[in-house]
Amino acid sequence: MSLPDVQSTAPDVRISLTRVGVKNVKKLVEVARPGKTRPAIFISEFDVFVDLPSSLKGANLSRNFEVIDEVLQQATNGEVKGIEDICGVVAKKLLDHHEYAEQTEVFMHSCYMMNRETPVSKTTCQEVVNVYAHAIAQRNNNDPIVRKSIGAEVTGITACPCAQNIMKDHAMRVMEQLEIPKDKIDAFFQEIPMASHNQRGRGFLSIETDGETIVPLDKVINVLKDSMSARIYELLKRGDESYVVMAAHKNARFVEDCVREMARQVVANFADLPGETRVTLRQTNEESIHQHDAYAERDATLAELRNELNA
Repeated sequence: MSLPDVQSTAPDVRISLTRVGVKNVKKLVEVARPGKTRPAIFISEFDVFVDLPSSLKGANLSRNFEVIDEVLQQATNGEVKGIEDICGVVAKKLLDHHEYAEQTEVFMHSCYMMNRETPVSKTTCQEVVNVYAHAIAQRNNNDPIVRKSIGAEVTGITACPCAQNIMKDHAMRVMEQLEIPKDKIDAFFQEIPMASHNQRGRGFLSIETDGETIVPLDKVINVLKDSMSARIYELLKRGDESYVVMAAHKNARFVEDCVREMARQVVANFADLPGETRVTLRQTNEESIHQHDAYAERDATLAELRNELNA
């Protein structure tokens, strides 16, 4: 005896829905890496949605889980090349499993564990990076249109240029009162950056593409790390700590500077991507001497960023 398919019946209120699906689906994701014996590991949560016409009471949500598991196995086997590709393939396959849907959408949030080496002592430590992927598939006869994005959020340190200049002015007046020659004062400031207040910075970069394009995740992460005053590490020996503090204060940056540096590095590092590629850049600095956070953002195509930088 076949059981009744309640989802396919007509709803009492005939209104179409933009998103119907499942959220917080936890999965261990393994993505094969060319030339590496071990896959990249992502502890992930998926949100998976389809649109629902007004004629149907509900969507068959169990199909979403089946598709995710099928694509994750393909990723382990090396058939899917990156986490944004996982989302893209899932979104595309969902159209086959939900014949009534015109659009599907997949979000993926992952914790990605990276091994790091400190700059002086070369001590090995680990770092967790928040990684994000997203895909939308729209029905287009037999050839769905798929757009994918990959992004990451990375933590670093920034030093405030404004406070640093105030401290430098004060130190210069003290040195002049001590009758230290100007050439020695200049030489001192060349070697020793002045104190400033610091922030823990959180940089975010997302790159949206279409087609078969895969954006290297390590490039995204490195752009973010190098856009702040200095990189930070979970474990630091004394020499490492001195290096990080000096590096940050020799490279003081406002929150706006971080986003502009991100944009410059994106243009330099992703020259092969087409101009219509959409980029989202965000920086949040958690202030140390204020109770608020500083924030800056830019959303643009690569073509727009290239034009501004060339101008």
